[in-house]
Amino acid sequence: MTNGSDVNNENPQKCFVLDTNVLIHRPDAFLSFKGNEVVIPLWVFEELDKLKRDSAARGRSARHAIRAINDVSKHHPLSEGVKLENGGILRVGLEESHNLPDGMKAHKIDNRIIMCALKEKEKGKMVFFVSKDINARIKADVLGLRAVDYEKNKVSISSLYTGSQDGSISRDEQKIFEKQGTMSWDSPVNPNEFVLLNEKGESKRIHIGRYMGGKKALKHIPSSMEAVLGISPLNIKQRLAFDLLLDDSIPLVSMIGKAGTGKTLLALVAGLKKTLIDKEYTRVLVSRPIIPMGNDLGYLPGAKQTKMAHWMQPIFDNLELIIDSAKQQNLKSIDQLLNNKVIEIEALTYIRGRSLPKQYIIIDEAQNLTPHEVKTIVSRAGEGTKVILSGDPYQIDSPYLDEESNGLSYLIDAFQKSELSGHITLAKSERSELAEMAAELL
Repeated sequence: MTNGSDVNNENPQKCFVLDTNVLIHRPDAFLSFKGNEVVIPLWVFEELDKLKRDSAARGRSARHAIRAINDVSKHHPLSEGVKLENGGILRVGLEESHNLPDGMKAHKIDNRIIMCALKEKEKGKMVFFVSKDINARIKADVLGLRAVDYEKNKVSISSLYTGSQDGSISRDEQKIFEKQGTMSWDSPVNPNEFVLLNEKGESKRIHIGRYMGGKKALKHIPSSMEAVLGISPLNIKQRLAFDLLLDDSIPLVSMIGKAGTGKTLLALVAGLKKTLIDKEYTRVLVSRPIIPMGNDLGYLPGAKQTKMAHWMQPIFDNLELIIDSAKQQNLKSIDQLLNNKVIEIEALTYIRGRSLPKQYIIIDEAQNLTPHEVKTIVSRAGEGTKVILSGDPYQIDSPYLDEESNGLSYLIDAFQKSELSGHITLAKSERSELAEMAAELL
């Protein structure tokens, strides 16, 4: 496996042949292999050309990749190789090997891309075939190529930041902590990370502190709280989530958890409170990636709002629960919230290019986004905007992402030491005993 960044100049014969899906995952991936040769087979451009017409994420990545490659090739032909600023060389591969076993169809584009890598190997180079497609890597490996995944943005899911850690506190310290509201804390903690303080002695009580990096102290967080629009936290991790979601000083919040842990519900409740009651934001903007099982969004009948309803039904289900629980006159129906623009449902396709000030943005199912897409979304946040990203890294529908390479995991890892962000991992499903069992066993 390779991430590109740890490749050096010690062996100038290293040659990295990129599959199409690598450029879809990260359009400027060819810049990651410092001091080495990068070959993009001509057939990759055939696939990019087909994908560029797609209005969804793959189309945007294809167009971005084509433009990026064009920008570095304006002054020298790609067939001869273009010197990159990082000391590497970018070249388009034109030749193909014919050493394919019987039965492996040479006209298939995937196979022709592998054949290009084989040709580079026949020239005596140390070739690495880089692909996000496991099947393509297996075929390349069988044919004698070094087949690797592109891991520039991969993080270790086993050690992914959880947003909280355990600590201990005496009864006397707890009384002072609760009275003063803060307590100095010298142990290593990330900004806005929670410390769950177990009271020493026979008591099993847990007290909550959130680390304030600038003050090197824990802020006391009451373990109980009033219901928000009729919704109360059902466990301690949901209480921590509410603390982050309702704090305007933290503009970026990430939450991960299995089905039923309350990620979407908590985000919606907090967003409605901050918008309708506290008037801190102009609207709640909700979106989620469209990963179709069949036809794409554009092929569904009706206008954009009608199309979005098919994909946003989980959001509407949660809104119905909130409306039933809130019992307030200003929360009568989902249609009222939409018509009054308290809530806006938007496709991620249309968020790109917008500037979004003073909005409470919720991106659901964010594990289906690439790191590049997450960067695009978060960079849309205008002055006074709060962004919430939630999802389950173990339930990914995109064929080119996994629990370690998706944009949500990448963002959690990248922002864990930032004062501007907070994260919490929700563990317990509160949907039902059946849902909890299904999440554990299936």
